[in-house]
Amino acid sequence: MKKLLWIGSPFFASSLDKFGWKTVAHNFEDARAYTWPDIVELNNGTPPDVLVVADKSRPPFVLGMENFPCLTVFYCVDSHIHAWYPKYAQAFDVCLLSLRDDIARFANLRLPSERIFNMPAFAKTDDLPQSAEKIHDIMFVGKVDPDTMPGRFAFLYALKERFPDLQVRRGNYRELYPTARLVLNYAEMGDLNFRVFEALGCGACLVTPMVGHGLTDFFTPGEDLFTYPPGDMPALISLLEHLLNVPELCEAVAASGLRKVNAGHRALHRAKAFTERLRALPVRHIIEERLRQAEMIRHNYLRLIYLLWAEECHTPALREAYLKAAKGKV
Repeated sequence: MKKLLWIGSPFFASSLDKFGWKTVAHNFEDARAYTWPDIVELNNGTPPDVLVVADKSRPPFVLGMENFPCLTVFYCVDSHIHAWYPKYAQAFDVCLLSLRDDIARFANLRLPSERIFNMPAFAKTDDLPQSAEKIHDIMFVGKVDPDTMPGRFAFLYALKERFPDLQVRRGNYRELYPTARLVLNYAEMGDLNFRVFEALGCGACLVTPMVGHGLTDFFTPGEDLFTYPPGDMPALISLLEHLLNVPELCEAVAASGLRKVNAGHRALHRAKAFTERLRALPVRHIIEERLRQAEMIRHNYLRLIYLLWAEECHTPALREAYLKAAKGKV
């Protein structure tokens, strides 16, 4: 197994070649769906040994994978948002799941739990400390939209009434984080999001909600980062007031968090874990089992998903693709 096609959000795809893969990565922004002939074409005209379908938080963009002759992997990040993901995942041979506490929703429908790999978020290669003057007390960098993220919007702007210097920004977080004494995280739905790892990888002093999904297994509150009860404004205000008066403590905690990320939570670490776990699998047996079950997989797990998306879709070609996939005609 060497040839790997990665389709969708790039995540740690660029680190895979260091572990012996011959990787082709394809990201896209247009509304379309890929079938097996498309997969072969994208992989320079040759069938891949492994296909990774990486979460883009959009409708299904790979169809017919229950019949693909290679090992198939669904990389699921936004399981806290999309209720159809657990069933869609059953058409693959392996599921990489970012949010550990969601494993029970995916396991033992068809995929056994041993083929659902927890693959947490991570710091990207370029998430590195930069020297800059700290000109802001507190900063949040990310999308804040009252329509799509009403909880985050209301919480941050309520907090801004107490801390007028709170910076709520969009843009290059790698340039922005070094200008803040404290970097704030908010998890709209209790997810262990990428911001945790990105901020620590940039050397920031992070204040983040206490969530599950392995947060306290990876990092120690008060030692690598600071935590507050989700949604608890009085507790957060008290914590921020304290931290702004102890800059030496904040610097020490930021340095410890950076060491933890460098030791185990960068893209290279995820690529290494992915490679080791995939290469330990009985690949041919797994593929053959899925191919035998292909009709059952389509009928039990995919058909309703495709019919629902055909109803919702406004693109005629994509609607037709979903209807064909629901009938097993892709």
